[in-house]
Amino acid sequence: MESSRLRILLTRKWPKKVEEYLGDHFDVQLNEQDLPMTAVELRAALQDFDVLCPTVTDLLGEEVFGVSPIRTKLIANFGVGYNHIALDSAEQAGIQITNTPGVLTDATAEIAMMLILMSARRAGEGERHLRAGQWSGWRPTHMLSTQVTGKTLGIIGMGRIGTRLARQAHHGFGMQIIYGNRSRAAESVEVELGAEYCSVEEVFERSDFLSLNCPANQETKHLANEQMIRRMKPSAHLINTARGDVVDESALSAALSNREIAGAGLDVYENEPEVTGSLASLEQVVLLPHMGSGTVETREAMGFRAVANIEAFAERSVLPDLVVIH
Repeated sequence: MESSRLRILLTRKWPKKVEEYLGDHFDVQLNEQDLPMTAVELRAALQDFDVLCPTVTDLLGEEVFGVSPIRTKLIANFGVGYNHIALDSAEQAGIQITNTPGVLTDATAEIAMMLILMSARRAGEGERHLRAGQWSGWRPTHMLSTQVTGKTLGIIGMGRIGTRLARQAHHGFGMQIIYGNRSRAAESVEVELGAEYCSVEEVFERSDFLSLNCPANQETKHLANEQMIRRMKPSAHLINTARGDVVDESALSAALSNREIAGAGLDVYENEPEVTGSLASLEQVVLLPHMGSGTVETREAMGFRAVANIEAFAERSVLPDLVVIH
């Protein structure tokens, strides 16, 4: 397959450096408006392009693949998560899927650590207080908060990001690490971090700060539900940088409103860009607009990781980041 004849669609704007590279090597259509594509537009794209490059904002459900004929043979996803793609339907249509693992580990772990600090130290609330002109000056009892150093960090999902967060927290803040995962981490990781492998229930119960870093699937949907949140300490904080549907936002909102837990920090939401209304009105929750991987370095690296998969596809080579569906 000739690279110059390969038709590629980017569903959103990508970093300019990556777009320019693709434009020099392939027949690329860009999304100049940078608006999410509709299901109708995505269905049409599958008939018109060899490669579709979606993001988490593109919902490629079963109905999107119900067209014929389908020209697309590769979905080069811009991102590591792919729960927005109906994998079985894509496979039945003869489409391979790739993602961009590894390159967003540092940036996402940084955001998780930042949310821990912001939630613990009431940073968002404090800034709003000051900007509103309500600060009357320093006093010994003003906006007292919770110290992070030496506390217990529980991690659900000890993959690349979870492990990097554990290192930042343990080595940088002396935090004790407990974790729940489908399998134990390498012994060397446990020894380095003094990390303790626990059941998911125990992680919820013992953590001062609980960070969700697990993939989104049927097993983890609403993992942080009413029953699990009730296991948490009244002084605990819940942090989510994984996928929005890992948390039952209504249950979290109720727990925060009733002071059943102390705080939360969220970067992802189940129905983005919508946020459960009551969450947005609560002072003890930090809300970020899904910016975990949002550094120039990381977004460019994600783009070029997708490019590497596209080039391998054009050359009929092994795809470096092929998503194994079964």
